[in-house]
Amino acid sequence: MATIKPDRKSEIRRTAKKLFKEKGYAATSMRDLAKEVGIEAASLYNHLASKEELLNEICFDIAEQFFQAYKTAISSEKNTSKKLKAAIKAHIGVIANNLDASTVFFHEWIFLKEPDLTKFKKMRYQYDQGFRDLIQRGIEEKDFKEVNIKLAVFTIISALNATYDLYKSTEKLTQEEIAESISNLLLKGIKK
Repeated sequence: MATIKPDRKSEIRRTAKKLFKEKGYAATSMRDLAKEVGIEAASLYNHLASKEELLNEICFDIAEQFFQAYKTAISSEKNTSKKLKAAIKAHIGVIANNLDASTVFFHEWIFLKEPDLTKFKKMRYQYDQGFRDLIQRGIEEKDFKEVNIKLAVFTIISALNATYDLYKSTEKLTQEEIAESISNLLLKGIKK
């Protein structure tokens, strides 16, 4: 049975995620990328305009995945605590299913150029706003403690964004174990 070879652009994107994660965006050259893919550096430009294009695609693709996972998660629950727990688990799911791209998203976005940088920051703010809204609703419903919402969201998102390190550890935990443990710990801090 013949295997279907992925198209060259997908292979280049996959390789870029890996190299940007391992070496960083700034330290990865088009020559490095071409060598890893097995083509001449000049041939890369048949598939993309620039290294910056790859970074934009990676960052905005993962951002969209976070938004979609969040929307799906909160739409499936009625209770605010359960919505927040589902959103936390969904966030971890995006990371777990996209380890290379997530690492690039968290660390390399600073190399985005305008106007994409402003657009990216706005998307991050909007995403965080969803978590702020959930915590505000939980406080209003008397389900959550009176907490500093901005600080609570910063803590939650920061903790979630660091979970990619757990997948590199020698203690192998499943995505569900990680998501369940972290969501329980974070919710205990704000639940009444």
